[in-house]
Amino acid sequence: MNPQLGKTIFILGLFLVALGLFLWLGSGRLISWFGHLPGDIRIERPGFRLYAPIVSMLLVSLLVSAVLWILRRID
Repeated sequence: MNPQLGKTIFILGLFLVALGLFLWLGSGRLISWFGHLPGDIRIERPGFRLYAPIVSMLLVSLLVSAVLWILRRID
């Protein structure tokens, strides 16, 4: 097995643990804006509810892409 793969998986695991702790401990205060950004579509009518967090998911995609780019540069 490639030692670089083990290092990458370990770093990714540490990042996920840190992210999980951040979301768990600070979800009420620190990221209350997430999901309520301009561009997130929310339509509520009687018998119908549509929620499409377009801008929030673009932000998540950008963040994940940046993290993966950094991890690729480290190796």
